[in-house]
Amino acid sequence: MAQIGSDEPVSEFIYKALMNEFPEARCELEFDTPFELLIATILSAQCTDERVNLVTASLFSEANTPEKIIKLGQTTLENKIRSLGLFHNKAKNILSACQVLVEKYNGQVPEDLELLKELPGVGRKTANVVASNAFGIPAIAVDTHVFRVAHRLGIASGKTPEKVEDELREVFPQDRWSIVHHLLIFLGRRICSARKPRCEECPVSSVCMMYLEELSRSN
Repeated sequence: MAQIGSDEPVSEFIYKALMNEFPEARCELEFDTPFELLIATILSAQCTDERVNLVTASLFSEANTPEKIIKLGQTTLENKIRSLGLFHNKAKNILSACQVLVEKYNGQVPEDLELLKELPGVGRKTANVVASNAFGIPAIAVDTHVFRVAHRLGIASGKTPEKVEDELREVFPQDRWSIVHHLLIFLGRRICSARKPRCEECPVSSVCMMYLEELSRSN
């Protein structure tokens, strides 16, 4: 178990420890263009990135632009993404978003965070993912993993993803927002799982509020 230095801020310790543990941390959705990332992120709701990548590999080989997605139509698109769940609403939102992209942005995905959030099916989390990974804009997208890990560590206490995002933006400097997002996701997926977190293997358990509270109760 790594130990924090006496004068080292907890946020700095967490950042260094997770960078050491997960140097490969990155977006695990596979994409070649901002548009492909946008669609993949919409599809990833309540679904694993691995499953999304299997579906998008096939989908993007046939339709990887707004115009081509629109030509597929609702029924065909639903059939192509059916295995991901929520396929009806996802297809509807994707087609609506593609229509907006064609009509307002000449088929291009806007780089502005607020414009991204105006697209059908795009909430703050999806907008942050696209802005960060497609355009290099510093952002912290709060998904279920980031929300859970941030609360367990004690670096956030907000009741909503938006509140947790605001807290994390205060804890970590802006130039680390995007990588911190990936580091917390990797921690949540690989060690700090929802049901059975492997605390003894965790590189930041020495500063984890949940783990320290459990130790205190057991002693």
